[in-house]
Amino acid sequence: MIAVTGPTGNVGRALVERLVAAGRPVRALTRDPQRARLPAGAEAVRLQHDDPAALFEGATQLFLYVQAGGDRTPGLLAAARAAGVRHVVLLSSSIIDSGADENHPIHVMHATAEQHVRDSGLAWTFLRPGGFATNALQWAPQIRAGDTVRGVFADGRTAPVHEDDIAAVAERALLDDGHEGAAHRLTGPAAITNAGQVAAIGRALGRDLRFTELPPDEAGPELFPHVPPAMLQDLLKTFAATVGQPPEITGTVQEITGRPARPFAAWAADHAADFKN
Repeated sequence: MIAVTGPTGNVGRALVERLVAAGRPVRALTRDPQRARLPAGAEAVRLQHDDPAALFEGATQLFLYVQAGGDRTPGLLAAARAAGVRHVVLLSSSIIDSGADENHPIHVMHATAEQHVRDSGLAWTFLRPGGFATNALQWAPQIRAGDTVRGVFADGRTAPVHEDDIAAVAERALLDDGHEGAAHRLTGPAAITNAGQVAAIGRALGRDLRFTELPPDEAGPELFPHVPPAMLQDLLKTFAATVGQPPEITGTVQEITGRPARPFAAWAADHAADFKN
C-alpha cells in the first residue's frame, strides 16, 4: 500500500492516477474525501492529524507533500514509521542547494521538511523540481477575459516542468529500487520566457495572446491570488533573478522514466481547457 498526501493537488492527483493505472493499492489522504473526485480504485481517507496512526495501517511507502503535514510533519512521519512505512518520497523544491538565500521562506519551508524526513529514520527520496508549468494557471482569469496578460518580468526565463513528469518520477521512486537517499532535481527540457509561455498558451487556444509587463511594485494580490501576502516580495525577488539568466536544465526525467520531459507547449495543449470560459 502506498499512502499519498496532497492527492487533489496537481502532482498528487497525477501520481494517484498513475499508481491506480499500474494496479497498485493507493490510500489518498485528503482533508475532504467526499469532494476529492479521485479515480476509482484509490482509497480516499480523511487526513486527520489527531489519529495519524490510523492513516498508515498496511502502508509501506509514503508520498509526502510538504504542506500536507505543516508543523505536524514530525508526528506524521513518526506515526507512519510506527505503522510500518519504510520509505518516504518527499516533494521538495529545487531552491534547496541552488545558492538561494537560506532565509527565503520557500527555502526554509522545504529545507525544514527535508530535515524532518532525515530525522524520521525512514528511507527517503527527495524530488526537487524547479518551477511548475502549472504556475501559468495564474494567468487563466486574464486569458478568459481577453487577449492581454498583465504580469511581471516578461523576459524571466525558466524551464517549467509538467506536473505529470514529476508524478512519473515519483512513481518510479516508489516502485523501483535504488532511489533511497537520492535527491532528484527535475526541470522541463528547455528555457522559455514568461512572454513565451503566454504565446504558447495562445497557440494552444488558437489565439494571439500578448504579455504586457508591469513594474514589480505594481504587482499586487490580484496577480498572485494564491501567494501569501507576506511571501510576495520574496517571490518577486526570485522572479527578478530569472531575467537574463539561463535556468537550470536537467535530464533527470528521461534518466528515470525513459522518456524526455515534456516542453511547455505540450503542457499548454494538455491544459487548454483550463484557459477557456
